[in-house]
Amino acid sequence: QGQLVETGGGLVQPGGSLRLSCLVSGRSVSVYRVGWARQAPEKARELVASLTADGSTTYLDSVKGRFAISRDNAKNAIYLQMNSLKPDDTAVYYCHHPDFPWGQGTQVTVSS
Repeated sequence: QGQLVETGGGLVQPGGSLRLSCLVSGRSVSVYRVGWARQAPEKARELVASLTADGSTTYLDSVKGRFAISRDNAKNAIYLQMNSLKPDDTAVYYCHHPDFPWGQGTQVTVSS
């Protein structure tokens, strides 16, 4: 048994930063692939970033250079550092782990 809990979202002005955390219970985060996805209102969910067990990362083109995914195996945590945030980044952000369904997500709102 276990669960995913996403935290760290909130309201931020354009150009600001947030760090999202995904705490994983009952499973290691050092698995083949973990990641983050987001879903804006009335839009499809899209993959934002992924991280493989060997450290390889991939990013949505629109977030390259601004977002960074990382992992702390000792803490069973997956992070998404988001810098230079734009209004188009506004969405609910979800953590992905292969042994769990999507979590409840955390809301990120970028607005002046």
